Amino acid sequence: MTRTLTILGIETSCDETAAAVVRRHATEEDGTARGEILSNAVFSQIEAHKRFGGVVPEIAARAHVEHLDGLIARALREADTHWSELDGIAATAGPGLIGGVIVGLMTAKGIAAARNLPLIGVNHLEGHALTARLTDHLPFPYLLLLVSGGHSQLLIVKGVGDYQRLGTTIDDAVGEAFDKVAKLLDLGFPGGPAVEAAAKSGHATRFALPRPLINRPGCDFSFSGLKTAVRQASEALGEAGDQDKADLAASFQAAVADVLSARTENAMALADDIIPQGMRRLVVAGGVAANMMLRDHLTISAHAFGYELVVPPQKLCTDNGAMVAWAGAERLALGLSDGLEISPRARWPLDPDAAPARGAVGKA
Repeated sequence: MTRTLTILGIETSCDETAAAVVRRHATEEDGTARGEILSNAVFSQIEAHKRFGGVVPEIAARAHVEHLDGLIARALREADTHWSELDGIAATAGPGLIGGVIVGLMTAKGIAAARNLPLIGVNHLEGHALTARLTDHLPFPYLLLLVSGGHSQLLIVKGVGDYQRLGTTIDDAVGEAFDKVAKLLDLGFPGGPAVEAAAKSGHATRFALPRPLINRPGCDFSFSGLKTAVRQASEALGEAGDQDKADLAASFQAAVADVLSARTENAMALADDIIPQGMRRLVVAGGVAANMMLRDHLTISAHAFGYELVVPPQKLCTDNGAMVAWAGAERLALGLSDGLEISPRARWPLDPDAAPARGAVGKA
């Protein structure tokens, strides 16, 4: 059994500056460990990027520089934890906007060197992948649907650092599609919550939008054509009114939910030989996991295949420092840490042996 570990986690891969202190208690016989979030400080940059309708990398990196030191101090203060009580420093080392990743990782290197603490470079996607072990005490293996602004993937999570990718996007990620549709319809930023809010008053059957790849074998995703169909429908309307926009948002959201559910059902069928009965859990992580229509669709699909749906709390689905600290604690519990020479990475697949998907530049 490993000892209890207290880890400071730093996240700067996109437009959230975050720091958190998490405690991982001793490993139990089934390989799980109880997690405890002592603090979780996040500075959102939404206002800085809103007028651009998307994240501007240079602005994001500058904001990380300005706010990270203060957030680290706040995280330690709120956790009532002194530097001497930490067992390690974890920071996102990729994938992400490289300027932001550099800010967080270099800060972590400086702290690790000054305090003589182990440094753990965390794959941002692994942070999302392991969050359910922090919140729901899950044993390995489980099926993961990772849906965010930069990634749409289906993976079997076999262990820390051990992932089998079943499918990925071949063009746009689903969160990226939400952002682009929101910008197209002038609904606001960030796109996911804006589209969901507009869709509540919309009629999801008004526009016959496509469901890309829905009846094809496999688990890959495609959202570029769906996004184009929304643009064409909007242009055909001419001057779109508020109800038109709500109907388009609802129709788009319904199409996304149908596609994600169908591709996830294919993944559950493929995973049956790997994930034993009685342990079949579908974890949904990433910012898009907050969408309630998606959750409803996936709940139905999961139950039909004998899976339990597990979704972490919304504040842990979006980017945060707690998930990075927890992933760092999971790695350190296995004796894994990194030297100060570790480099930031813009691209870092969870399953390096998976063949690149056609058109999925940087998203595989």
